[in-house]
Amino acid sequence: MLALFLRNKRTRLPKLWRALFVVTIAVPQFVTLLLVRNFFANNGIANTLLREIGVLQIFQHFGWIANDYIPFLSAPGWAHVTIILVNIWIGVPYQMLIMTGVLSNLPEDQLESASIDGATKLQMFRHITLPYVLFVTGPSLVTDFVKNINNFNVIYLLTQDVYTTTNQALANSQAKEVDLLVTWLFRLTQDYYNYKMASVIGICVFVLCSVITLVAFGLMTRGDKEGVYN
Repeated sequence: MLALFLRNKRTRLPKLWRALFVVTIAVPQFVTLLLVRNFFANNGIANTLLREIGVLQIFQHFGWIANDYIPFLSAPGWAHVTIILVNIWIGVPYQMLIMTGVLSNLPEDQLESASIDGATKLQMFRHITLPYVLFVTGPSLVTDFVKNINNFNVIYLLTQDVYTTTNQALANSQAKEVDLLVTWLFRLTQDYYNYKMASVIGICVFVLCSVITLVAFGLMTRGDKEGVYN
């Protein structure tokens, strides 16, 4: 959607918008994540600004928060949303650039023929643009999806020494609500030396990634589309 937005003729200052998104690629990921962790800390800049303009007081009045700060990275729910949004922010630019290049090579003859035949923009997007993009970028999308299953950096750098679980069952398993399998595996080996459970988790991650990869490649890059797009 961002690539379509930047390519739209009605979009003003597309180079500026592109630069704002691409800046996350220029800065090392671990630096960005550590800065974001400090920004959204309980006493960080975000909570300070919200406190100054009265937003935190409103949240407290409605009972949405129990303390005088929003627990962006220290409470279930809030932490999940924050982590997902941050991960999208640092992950989108790379795919956006790829999609921009792919959209520049759309089969114009098919789009023109569909337009002459009376197809709407939504129909052209659904039946021509989207299938073409998924076919061309299928391997990249699958790679990114599997990478996020093993996205150690985002979880660890944002929540380490910040998030403390209150779930006794998870605590007994040496896990946290915000853990991925890979961060749980890391904690089991580095902090608790439970290599048996870590091995089982590693095998489960491998099987999960393998199944997803095979199914996704089969759906997005199957051979019956070669004649359509080549």
